[in-house]
Amino acid sequence: MEEQVKTKRAPYWKQIIFVLTAGWIVIWIYRTVLTPIYPIISDYFGGATDAQLGNISSFYFLGYVSMQIPSGLLVDRFGKKKILIPGFLLFGAGTLFVAAASSLPMVFIGSVLAGLGCGTYYGVAYSLTTEYVPADKKSLATAIVNSGTAVGSGLGLVSSSFLVGEGVLPWQYLLIATAVLIVVMLVVFRKVIRGEKIIKQESAAVKSGSSIKDLFKLPMIAAYILYFSTLYTYYLIDTWLPNFLETERGFQGTSIGVASSLVFFTAIPGALLFSRVADKIPHKKTTIIILLEISAAAVLFLTITTSNQTFLIIGIMMYGFLGKLAVEPIIISWLGQFAPKKSIATTYGVFNFFGMSASVIVPSVTGFISDTTGTKVYAFYLAIGIIFFGTLVFYLINTVCQKKEAEAEITEQSC
Repeated sequence: MEEQVKTKRAPYWKQIIFVLTAGWIVIWIYRTVLTPIYPIISDYFGGATDAQLGNISSFYFLGYVSMQIPSGLLVDRFGKKKILIPGFLLFGAGTLFVAAASSLPMVFIGSVLAGLGCGTYYGVAYSLTTEYVPADKKSLATAIVNSGTAVGSGLGLVSSSFLVGEGVLPWQYLLIATAVLIVVMLVVFRKVIRGEKIIKQESAAVKSGSSIKDLFKLPMIAAYILYFSTLYTYYLIDTWLPNFLETERGFQGTSIGVASSLVFFTAIPGALLFSRVADKIPHKKTTIIILLEISAAAVLFLTITTSNQTFLIIGIMMYGFLGKLAVEPIIISWLGQFAPKKSIATTYGVFNFFGMSASVIVPSVTGFISDTTGTKVYAFYLAIGIIFFGTLVFYLINTVCQKKEAEAEITEQSC
């Protein structure tokens, strides 16, 4: 009697985690691949200022942010797969446009196109995890998906600082390679992500006044403000840390990309650890979020005020462990309890719109501060102040909401 060995496929929610992680890797390779080589790009285009170089990222994020709310509405109306695949096609087209650019304005146009395409991804990704991942694994699953941002960032920074910074390849070749990866992801999305039937009556609920009101409950507003402050610092590091290390702290060549990538690689264990803790004690998520935000700001302050390269690297690693990638999965899963079930993608679109607005502002603002003062240290001070302000607002709003809930419970018991 012959035994038939059956190969079992992983549950759909696990497949989703794998695919979404890979998608973030590709997106973040594109986002970080140019930042370590800004001086080379400046020379290529005849000498660009820091503000102009910062605009490369700002225009990308302008496209990205402008798609957050529209893409969320589109996903809730037409389905995830029907929006994600065209979005990634546009992302690929924008990437190739930047690679073929002969002037900075062309780079800006390509950056906007790439940003518009990538702007469809966030709502799809976190509505899929919210919908399919078991409740007791949501924070951890989100952390795993977010680890793709860390891996992609590291790959982008190291590959460009070595291959382009050391003169092995022209910078355009890395963008072409990224376009190839985008095509691979399109094939994967097509095969793995399921189609879905959308009920028109449900999608219409997004347009109702009650649904719009649901998107701006006090706890959700607190999350939007906190996310903006978190991402302001993160995208300052993402776009300007390599240049800061080179021009103000004496790092050279491949060491720039390696040191910068430590932020992202040390974020992976931090995200997995704190997300698992948050899943174990879900009633303490607010406290964990606040502690992580304050700790990350304190570590960043100590990091930028030292001129010792060893202490600087340790500080970079600690910020990665405690910073955005560690706290974001907890904020996302915490927000999920307030999201209207009929418009999950729209909720995350609004959430990411407010957060990612920081990414549009910070590259150019930092470039302006650098051009004006001759240093980027003041830009880091500003970011640290924004983190403390956002965390304070988050704490105060949640304190008020908790008091109201407690008073409501007392009133119900007395009745």
